[in-house]
Amino acid sequence: MFSDIAVAVQGGANTGVLFGLVFLMCGLAFKVSAAPFHMWTPDVYEGAPTPVVAFFAAAPKLAAMVLFARALAEGFPGAIHQWQQVLVAIALISVAVGAFAGLVQKNLKRLWAYSSIANIGYAALGLAAGTQDGIQAMLVFMVLYMIDVTGFFACLAALSRQGRSMETIDDMAGLIKEQPGIALAMSAFALSALGLPPFSGFWAKFYVFKAALDAGLWVPAVLGLVGSVVAAFYYLRLLKAMWFDGASGATDKPPMEAKTIAVALALFSFPVVLIALTWLDPLAADAARAFGLA
Repeated sequence: MFSDIAVAVQGGANTGVLFGLVFLMCGLAFKVSAAPFHMWTPDVYEGAPTPVVAFFAAAPKLAAMVLFARALAEGFPGAIHQWQQVLVAIALISVAVGAFAGLVQKNLKRLWAYSSIANIGYAALGLAAGTQDGIQAMLVFMVLYMIDVTGFFACLAALSRQGRSMETIDDMAGLIKEQPGIALAMSAFALSALGLPPFSGFWAKFYVFKAALDAGLWVPAVLGLVGSVVAAFYYLRLLKAMWFDGASGATDKPPMEAKTIAVALALFSFPVVLIALTWLDPLAADAARAFGLA
């Protein structure tokens, strides 16, 4: 078990153990669709029914990241400085692939596939800190991201039930005039995944980057932040289509005023932020202590 492995590698992993550890991390990275083991993700997201995508884009990845953390923190605590380098590389490659490849996507499912790859990179960056705070940050991040991705795909499923296929950015043109409630919800989830304050995604990324900085991972944290800025473009492109582009079947209903938009988005964001700060964070801290890292 993990405790037996930990005893065997107290002084660090030798060449043979390190070789096996790298393969173990590659297998877990494939499970969570981290780059460069992400190739299956965009095609599966695009081809699967929307409710199915909503499920396996959220809960299984949270479970897999917990397994990732247990395998490394409980099984190889004496080899932190060795697996940390591999995990940082996986995190940065995931952020880069998710940010830059997502820029050219027009299908929403493929776009969110690359978004998930980038977000797994942020979660891995927190785990790479190799500390209790890093694991806590990863858990908070994954739970809040799970809310965002599930909510977004729930909106897509709600639109599909009305007999109209809504899977591309062009399909979202003028949605605020046709379906203002759904458009508002999708905007909130997209802005949260982007990491814009005061949405929950901002606090999720704040936790992850803070854990990385506290562990001395300054360069990876800065590169991750740059990737987050790049990825903001495709979220904003989606919002532009919903709010400012015209659709052939749109009604003449005028768009909401700026004050109404601000108030409505705040109503979407603050309850989740309140949960994160008062309920989720202490639970994540208790869970992180169980991993035994300092």
